[in-house]
Amino acid sequence: MTRISLLRALASATLAATVSLGALAGPGAHGPNGEHLDAPTATAAPGGSRPRIEAKSEQFELVATLAGGEFSMLIDRFATNEPVLNAQVEVESGGLKAKAPFHDDIGDYAVADEAMLKLLSKPGEHAIVITVIHGNESDLLDATLKVTAEQAQAAAEAPHAHDHAGADDHGHEHTSGSQKLWIGMGLIAVVLIAVAAWRRRPGNKTWNGGQA
Repeated sequence: MTRISLLRALASATLAATVSLGALAGPGAHGPNGEHLDAPTATAAPGGSRPRIEAKSEQFELVATLAGGEFSMLIDRFATNEPVLNAQVEVESGGLKAKAPFHDDIGDYAVADEAMLKLLSKPGEHAIVITVIHGNESDLLDATLKVTAEQAQAAAEAPHAHDHAGADDHGHEHTSGSQKLWIGMGLIAVVLIAVAAWRRRPGNKTWNGGQA
């Protein structure tokens, strides 16, 4: 391998690592498709899919899904897109209130209260107010959950079970800022170690030499 070829390989690998880090840590990498939650607070999911809402305030933003016998929410800070963990979350709709405990294995908040789930699973539009208290900060987020007759029937027939052993059920993983940074640094470190190992191989010439 010539010096130019090696430099090109190093540049390509470093660029790939940088792009990968940007994809993980870039602003707006919140939603299931990597979008920032700038959509309207009331959303109607396509027929046959799970009822879903997005909501935001000056402090927080969230995506919530009604499925699998739970009303599950992922909450981030609006300004930084960092996940909000171990907060106190309460959901209010139709005169009912229910706590949404935090699940640290997935990073979501889920309402499992039967009365609330029965209410939200009915066809129609459900006005929802979500209270988020995190440390000394608190905020209210409101949205409207739209449920079609087909979605209501699917929710009634779906098994009420939620596996908290992994995040695949939600199609979304919370990755903290520090984890994203370490992933990017690890990719770059692998490239640098490979180059150093190549230079130490017997028979390879130095940078100022010709071909190896």
